[in-house]
Amino acid sequence: MREWGVDKMVVDADGKTTKKEVLMEDACFTDGHVQPLYFPAGHQNAGKFKGMATILKERGFNVDKLKAQCKGFKCMEGATDCCCHRILFNQPDFINIPTLLEALCSKRGFKVVTLLKFHCELNFIEQCWGYAKRLYRLYPPTKKDEEMEVNVHKVLDAVPIECMCR
Repeated sequence: MREWGVDKMVVDADGKTTKKEVLMEDACFTDGHVQPLYFPAGHQNAGKFKGMATILKERGFNVDKLKAQCKGFKCMEGATDCCCHRILFNQPDFINIPTLLEALCSKRGFKVVTLLKFHCELNFIEQCWGYAKRLYRLYPPTKKDEEMEVNVHKVLDAVPIECMCR
């Protein structure tokens, strides 16, 4: 039986790509104590995901008469406790989770700026890419990866700050 987690592509020692399941990290109770999302060793379901109902019961919610989720995941507007899914979705430790990109960049000392979704012509990063592509096309064609990479770095470095500040 498949457990809840994320499939991550991994390259083994032979260079073969395989999928490795990465389990979800533990959650936190409101008092800051860790709440494991999988049953502990020694439990009859050791290593298996606890499920929404069990997680919410451990947090003190009465979920005996609640559905797992509303039909089609369409909760009524403004509802906060109509189903297990909605209650869990509104828990602070489930709301304030950084994305994998944010976590990785933070670990390396970078900040991630999430831009609002604009039409592509209005998004500054698209303008930068467009400028860089225009410059790249002025270079003579090459088939060597090393030369392509050097050219890409040159054109990206050549994008003027004014292009980014429009």
